[in-house]
Amino acid sequence: MSAHPAPGVPKESPGLTFRQRLANLRNLGRLMAQIWRTSRWLTIASVGLRLARAVQPVLTLYVSKLIIDEVVRLASYRASTPDISEWWASGRLSVILPLLCLEFALVLVLDLLTRATTLADSILGELHSNTVSVELMEHAARLDLRHFESPEYQDRLERARRQAAGRNALLPQMLGQAQDIITVVTLAVGLFVYAPWLILLLGLSFVPAVWGEARFNTASYYLSRGRTPERRQLEYIRFIGAGAETAKEMKLFGLGQYLVQRFKSLAQTIFAENRKLSIDRAIWGSLLAAISTLTYYGAYAYIVWQTIAGRFSIGDLAFLAGAFLRLNGLFQKILLGFTQIAGQSLYLDDLFSFFEIEPTIVPPGNPKPFPQPIRDGIIFDNVGFRYPDTDIWAVRGLSFTLVAGETLALVGENGAGKTTIVKLLTRLYDPDEGRITIDGINLREMDIDDIHSHVGVIFQDFIRYSFTAADNIGVGRVKESTDAGRIERAAERSLADAVIRRLPLKYDQPLGRLFNKGRDLSGGEWQKVAIARAYMRDAELVILDEPTAALDAKSEAEVFARFKSLAADKTAVLISHRFSTVRMADRILVLENGGILEGGTHEELLAKGGRYSELFELQAAGYR
Repeated sequence: MSAHPAPGVPKESPGLTFRQRLANLRNLGRLMAQIWRTSRWLTIASVGLRLARAVQPVLTLYVSKLIIDEVVRLASYRASTPDISEWWASGRLSVILPLLCLEFALVLVLDLLTRATTLADSILGELHSNTVSVELMEHAARLDLRHFESPEYQDRLERARRQAAGRNALLPQMLGQAQDIITVVTLAVGLFVYAPWLILLLGLSFVPAVWGEARFNTASYYLSRGRTPERRQLEYIRFIGAGAETAKEMKLFGLGQYLVQRFKSLAQTIFAENRKLSIDRAIWGSLLAAISTLTYYGAYAYIVWQTIAGRFSIGDLAFLAGAFLRLNGLFQKILLGFTQIAGQSLYLDDLFSFFEIEPTIVPPGNPKPFPQPIRDGIIFDNVGFRYPDTDIWAVRGLSFTLVAGETLALVGENGAGKTTIVKLLTRLYDPDEGRITIDGINLREMDIDDIHSHVGVIFQDFIRYSFTAADNIGVGRVKESTDAGRIERAAERSLADAVIRRLPLKYDQPLGRLFNKGRDLSGGEWQKVAIARAYMRDAELVILDEPTAALDAKSEAEVFARFKSLAADKTAVLISHRFSTVRMADRILVLENGGILEGGTHEELLAKGGRYSELFELQAAGYR
């Protein structure tokens, strides 16, 4: 006959075996190593202070016992007067006064140790949070683009981010456990001297509570983990519902209440599950804690009876009652703490499993240098590529040559493969078929950072950094970001200088509305700033993906007049839907369904009367 769990007590997750629980505890060692790396001296200080605090309770209890016994002894004297001077002169206070001073010193030292421990934990906790955040960002920077375009990865990243900021309490909890264990040992020794069997009685008091706590911790973790996608949706709705970038559409489309209702619906579902778990936890926690209370008072009644029978002194009664009460609480605290730490180790797995994700696009053991300058050109040789988790080929059988110093335009409808070519060319992805070479060297044989340092890319969805205007341009070449002259020259060539000069703080002006004193720019002005990054980079290979989508016709003409100087003596790739833009290219490739439909100069393609000519006439008719 199978056993059924009591109503309200959560079932164990079928996916978590005992061996997996032990494996998760190894994360605690990784956490301690991480804390040690954060600050050795603060870690040593925190441990040392807790060791000193651990022996304080038994010392205080024992001194209190001596004081009570001495008070009982002194009370048996029949003094002729209650005058303290007579007691002092008789020498009867020579024992109790030092004991009182000793107890006062112990209390004072304990307070100082507690404050020092809190200070060390606070500083160490903040440093550790910063260390984890830095390591998280550094590791994320190493990963492939495919990871960032995966919903599953986004869930894992979100969980890791939460744990980076939310596991600081685990450090003092773990060190507190060690402190409590030492305190238990010292108290248990004292208790064992008087009544050994009382220690065995403690086991009855904490086992049920620990069992219940362990099960509820596991249930809480899996409830939180299972709701990660919904929590990400809540964060997204919260962002678009109260963000400056979405405010116009929120008002014009009347989306406020629509988003509020979506948020309420999702939030209510999560709230209902958490509320049920919290109620069940509170009910069962109270019932199981009652067992502990009953056990304590049984032991307390025994100690009282032994005192009445004359086997224990009044001081012994105070010491044993206090020791048993503290031991009972500490045993529960330790074992409940272990279950909580074991539960927290499940959350740590979210953090450390993220660090175990490894990039699939890795540099070779002996990388070849990126050609400086590019002499022959770039060759796509029968290249095929499918995005992860899909059977559809984004490009296949793709073969073409980009001659050194040539400006090549890619034209085609959305989904034709234009941006995919850019991702492959910059080795954000590796092709599944064929190869890509630069001057005969396979991209796979080059260091990834070396490739990126020699390529300047401006995407249509470029980032609008909430930095100063100078920093927004300086990110184009981080190593030169303090070179004000280079930044201003890049801005002049992209037409961003005139925009920046109109700002109150010029190049020191924070951009965007996210921070204080920030000034936002129009879409076209932002695009000029973004194009300045390409000038700042001064790379051998320049790639512009819809670089003028937000510019008016006049600004577009000015930008491309200057783009010719940017692309002079460089190899360039240009993606645009505007034929007035692509006609300036040396050669144009028309893409369709991941392959090359036709290619040639603007005039040659018009003369062919093919797809390019058809699209050109459609766009020209729209302008007319």
